[in-house]
Amino acid sequence: MSNKKKSKNILKILNQTYPKVPIPLNYKNIFTLLISVLLSAQCTDVNVNNVTKNIYPKYNHPKHFVKLGRKKIEKLIRRIGIFRVKAKSIFYLSKILVKKYNGKVPRTYEELENLPGVGHKTASVVMSQGFGYPAFPVDTHIHRLAQRWGLTNGKSVVQTEKDLKTVFPKKYWNRLHLQIIWYGREYCKARECYGIACKICKSCYPNRKKPIKTKKA
Repeated sequence: MSNKKKSKNILKILNQTYPKVPIPLNYKNIFTLLISVLLSAQCTDVNVNNVTKNIYPKYNHPKHFVKLGRKKIEKLIRRIGIFRVKAKSIFYLSKILVKKYNGKVPRTYEELENLPGVGHKTASVVMSQGFGYPAFPVDTHIHRLAQRWGLTNGKSVVQTEKDLKTVFPKKYWNRLHLQIIWYGREYCKARECYGIACKICKSCYPNRKKPIKTKKA
């Protein structure tokens, strides 16, 4: 089956499964979206939401985190993985936003990726969900699913993002990456589907019998 046909089948199944797509991370504004995405590295969205629900009502602007300082930020997020590293990034990126951008989150990839702790995936989520710019954020889960569905060779998340952008029309990117995340959590799970059980895997590879091994990003 060609990738073009696969992509049409995948879009159809995802749109039927998720006609409305919930945002996994809770946030109050674009700055808190940036912070939540940064915190979600090596951590579940549920844990991030549980921690930030007690933070964002009071602290939701870069100047708030500058005033708090690193040690107090650490205390606020200590239930999140590698919290000291993340607290350092939050403190210094907040200082930069206040000093250089008047407290606003910049609207370009280059400026976002120059902020402490902000990689391409985090920048892509902010550009997509925060500013509505067509983007296709690829995390390890989307990377795994794209391999299972035969849409990429699995060499890296950079290559996977490029391959997915090629096979899916730009107008679907922002919605699609969220649909894929939810589908992977609920149907095409790492240790349940193995590339042979869910509706999409069976649609892409109806004759596949053996579990597929995916390459880590």
